[in-house]
This record gives sequence, structure tokens and C-alpha cells, in this order.
Amino acid sequence: MDNWDEIRTAYQVARRGTVSGAAEALGVHHATVIRHIDALEQRLGVKLFQRHARGYTATEAGQDLLQVAKATDDQFTQLAGRIKGQGAGVSGDLVVTSLGIASPMMTPILADFQALHPDVRVRYRTGDRVFRLEYGEAHVAIRAGTMPDEPDNVVQPFMQQTMALVASDSYIARHGLPQDEDDLKNHFFVGDDNPESRAPFARWLRGMVPDDAYVFRATDNRIMFDAVQAGAGIGFVQVHEARNHDSLTEVIARKEEWSSPLWLVTHVDLHRTTKVQAFLNYLKDRVKDMEC
Repeated sequence: MDNWDEIRTAYQVARRGTVSGAAEALGVHHATVIRHIDALEQRLGVKLFQRHARGYTATEAGQDLLQVAKATDDQFTQLAGRIKGQGAGVSGDLVVTSLGIASPMMTPILADFQALHPDVRVRYRTGDRVFRLEYGEAHVAIRAGTMPDEPDNVVQPFMQQTMALVASDSYIARHGLPQDEDDLKNHFFVGDDNPESRAPFARWLRGMVPDDAYVFRATDNRIMFDAVQAGAGIGFVQVHEARNHDSLTEVIARKEEWSSPLWLVTHVDLHRTTKVQAFLNYLKDRVKDMEC
């Protein structure tokens, strides 16, 4: 079984007999308890509890699972007693997740944080997949778009992700610059291999140019940036990256509708730990005067 949190939740529901009792014991929202039980039953293909007006009662299958869960819980309790206090410092794995487009900003910050705290091991997870904080898949997530609303997470405004539409010197030498927005349809573009990307700048460009104007597509933001630099086509990059490369020229004025807010997300159980707070404070200090 690869999701101990769900089994632990089921164990507490069986012990307490109610969702509210389990939620209080685990220090989570009652919606998390229900979600964990539903997910576990769906994964196993059996009902673990009978629901009734007074609460939850374990079925025969539930009793079998909970015997194993109790033994495992006891072992975890003993282990916690042996290692208590080791997590009080800034050490061990620091797992951070974001979209790959944030890597040029985040990677130097993570490297510098690790240099300040040599006992930390950085694990930086990027991509379109949403890593689950409630399952311990990351300590800190940087999310884009609408404000995340998971009940067990602490969400803080971070910064605006601002984009620039740019062309390289080599592209301009071959094709020139667009005269205006209407002229964009006569040029060539680098874009995401997912034609349904929800990024606001990608949606805007889809409305401005035909599909056959995209002559280079990729699944990785680093590759898209490299393609723009190589002159394959016009493309979007983050403003601070455009400023760091003299060979890139903005082809039209930036638009507010290309931007999207970024959010810092942590799980309530880890938010106040020394390591997470040390990283959050360092991150906020590094980006306070930066335009992403």
C-alpha cells in the first residue's frame, strides 16, 4: 500500500467511530478524512466502513486492514520516540515543486539556500503533475493561477508571473519584427506541445495566430526557451529571463492579461517546522524586489 496517510486515517475513524473524532485526532479537516476513506475504498475495491447516523463501523474487510494498521501505527510511534528532535533543525530533504517555467528563478535560490544549510538535500520537482502535499510529496509548492483551496494547506500570495513575447537576434535577422499585433499571424512561433495549455499567455496567443504558425513545439519550458534563443520562432519567456539575455527583443508591449499570480502552498502539518519556515523566509527575501 503506497498511501499510509489513508490507512492511518481509516485506523483513526475505526478507533473514534466518527469523522469528526478522527479529524481531531489527526489534526486535519473533516473533508480530508472523508476524502482519504473514499480514496482507500475505491483503491481496494471494498467497503471498509458501514455509514450510519451515529458514525462509522468497520466491516469485516475493514477489521482485517485495521489490524495491520494498528501494528504499523505502533511501530511508527516507537520510531518517533527514537528520532524525536532530529527534525528540529534545517537538515534533511527539502522537497519543492513548481511548474518548470519557474526553474530559472528557483534553481539559483535553491542552490544558494543549500549552500547556507549544508545538511539540506534539495529535491526540486517540476512538471505539469500536481504533487500532493497531504501525501508528503513536497514540503513547499509554488502554484500558478487561481488561489488553491485545499482545506489542509496554508496558502500565501507569492508574486506575479509576468511574461514577455520575444524574438532572438537571429530570428529578427531572417524574418524581421512584427509591425503590430495584426502582423503576428505572418510570423513563426515556439509553443507548448499541449495545444490546450491553460496558461493565460498561451490562450491569448492561440486567439491571435493560426495553429500552423507554431513551427516548434516542446513539452519542456527549458527547451522552448532554448528554441526561442536559437531563432526557431517568437515565444513567451518570463520578464526577468528576457532582461538577462541581450539577444532577445520584446516584439510587442506586454499585456496584463498574460500574467498570472503565483502562490506559496504548504501543508498545515509542516508549515511551522524550522526547515520550511527557514526556506520560506529566505525565498521571500530573495524575490521581494524581483519581477518574475
